[in-house]
Amino acid sequence: MEPVFRALEVTAKFAVWATGTKITFRGLDNLPATGGAVVAINHTGYVDFLPAALAANRRGRRMRFMIKAEMNEVRPIGWLIKHTRTIPVDRQAGAGAYAAAVASLRDGELVGVYPEATISRSFELKEFKSGAVRMAREAQVPIVPLIVWGAQRIWTKGHPKAVGRNKFPVTVIVGAPIDSSGDAVALDATLRAEMNRLLHRAQDGYEQPPGAFWLPRRLGGGAPTPAEARLIEEAEMAERAHRRGERR
Repeated sequence: MEPVFRALEVTAKFAVWATGTKITFRGLDNLPATGGAVVAINHTGYVDFLPAALAANRRGRRMRFMIKAEMNEVRPIGWLIKHTRTIPVDRQAGAGAYAAAVASLRDGELVGVYPEATISRSFELKEFKSGAVRMAREAQVPIVPLIVWGAQRIWTKGHPKAVGRNKFPVTVIVGAPIDSSGDAVALDATLRAEMNRLLHRAQDGYEQPPGAFWLPRRLGGGAPTPAEARLIEEAEMAERAHRRGERR
């Protein structure tokens, strides 16, 4: 029954109702009704997980997300991680999280993974890390591509939260499961191509106000281009490294 997870599901649905958020789900039948699968999700903001989790809920499933280990240090979140079988990831030593994810997959769980690892400021797909493909191949489960579009309007990196009753529409599209057998490089390319196709499909059916901060430059929005976003991230990483050096 998992009472903590159930309480979170009820809270999430209430939050969607309270903010007037309209989530449109497509392709839910592509989420396996039973058995393990890696669910590869694009990453445009801090609340992408919620529409993705509700997609699994609508399918009668629960999704175990991989989350950065630093969140364990926030006491309420650390408690939730422990009681919802969320998988903390230490970015400096990820072997333990990887093994835990593979074990969950073999136990028949859906494991939610962000192949981009960090939020995309351009709202286009960034380069993928190899973890999603590797764990799917090791656990011998399919990879299911899942796109969330519109949630970045609620809260994303570099912009203030907009958590009131804004009635933002959010689109969730689930693609067909991808067989994880075969060459890892080819599988990564297939996954990226399919997620890109689904992302464009979600964007094409969504409003595109010129200059909107949450819209890619490619579509006339005000977001940085992928190249500009990469420079911003590199500057942030250099600044964090500098601060760590000063503390030492």
